[in-house]
Amino acid sequence: MLLDNSTNIVSEKGSKRPNPNKNSIRGFEVVDQIKAALEAACPGTVSCADILALAALCVTLWTQINLQVGGPYWDIPLGRRDSLGASIQGSNNNIPAPNNTLPTIITKFKRLSLNLVDVVALSGGHTIGLSRCTSFRQRLYNQSGNGLTDCTLDVSYAAQLRQGCPRSGGDNNLFPLDVVTSTKLDNFYFKNILAGRGLLSSDEVLLTKSAETAALVKAAPSALK
Repeated sequence: MLLDNSTNIVSEKGSKRPNPNKNSIRGFEVVDQIKAALEAACPGTVSCADILALAALCVTLWTQINLQVGGPYWDIPLGRRDSLGASIQGSNNNIPAPNNTLPTIITKFKRLSLNLVDVVALSGGHTIGLSRCTSFRQRLYNQSGNGLTDCTLDVSYAAQLRQGCPRSGGDNNLFPLDVVTSTKLDNFYFKNILAGRGLLSSDEVLLTKSAETAALVKAAPSALK
């Protein structure tokens, strides 16, 4: 994910090919800065993979302290090794796309020995972050091939999204994945889905396409305090 293109690598980060998750990750320069500082202090010791794992925990704790809210803590075993290669094909085949059906999403998780609980729990990572207009445009204008808005999308929310995500153009316009608390690790992602305000089709299908995943989505707001 962090590797640049080279003569031997077509990376997800640097690919110019169309792919469903293109430009979905930003902030590479921050990782580069951290890695440079660590290499200056202790060369060849801390991997970029460990940097990402530690950064996720640090941001979570920072949010809890500064916003005075509760939240999770987890121990992080260190010692990950960075990959020397990257695969744009592997990325496209294994990472769920915003418009994937629920069976496709579940299949991709199963390849990694992850189950339905993991599908719903890890989708909750969308409580933080941004998505490009092109990743959800079809929900606004042509969800089922009939030129209509996705009927599961809250009407007022859809109107709000259309203001910044036109029928054509504006592909890279950014929108919060969690419309209520986009910079806070909390349970509003699941509350939004229940209110018809999940941004991506891959969010919405957790509620509407499976009784099992729907039960988990409905339980999440009370389970995650």
